[in-house]
Amino acid sequence: MRLLLVEDDFRLAEVVAEALSDYGYVVDVVSDGETGLEQARLAEYSIILTDVMLPKLDGIGLCQRLRSSGCQVPILMMTARDTSTDKVIGLDAGADDYLVKPVDLPELLARIRALLRRGSVTSTPVLACGDLRLNPSTYDVTYGSKSLDLTPKEFSMLELFLRSGRRVLSRQAIIGHLWDSEDPPSEESVKAHIKTLRQKLKLAGASEDLVETVRGIGYRLKE
Repeated sequence: MRLLLVEDDFRLAEVVAEALSDYGYVVDVVSDGETGLEQARLAEYSIILTDVMLPKLDGIGLCQRLRSSGCQVPILMMTARDTSTDKVIGLDAGADDYLVKPVDLPELLARIRALLRRGSVTSTPVLACGDLRLNPSTYDVTYGSKSLDLTPKEFSMLELFLRSGRRVLSRQAIIGHLWDSEDPPSEESVKAHIKTLRQKLKLAGASEDLVETVRGIGYRLKE
């Protein structure tokens, strides 16, 4: 899942982005509200995390402009000001949740998970393809009765394939969905991840070509 972090405190942004990346999220970081607004319109995000005090366009204005343009992505605001008035202003601007700095990383992760669950109430909670089951909320993956022990990147890759159905994904498309745009891996790295994912699926009983190669184009899940 891809998250947008709008934060002008470089050190805090670095710490938060690294922690979220460790849990399998892809994080794009920008440092001012105007760039955040532009980025939110260019890419598809699961959650937007934004500071309140930002250069060029503050978090309140960013939230208001996103909502007025029809953006329904969950927004979590972060601020050093712990007053009920500030929280009311943020929530009235369209934010879905509010976190007071200094950021407690376990609490931030829990709030992100809660927002993702809330946003998927109307969708199927468990993604499936034949005997393959993936639960985005609990990070459980099974094939038949066997559980798969996947790395965060393998989990994200398999989730991407399940959400894409029969759509073929090129290596560049996979990189765009699952890696930081400022530090993308080589296409050989994508091949290596797919190879290990296939091996783990095969050990659980899946066919070797469940992740199917469409020659010259990319990959998709086989029906």
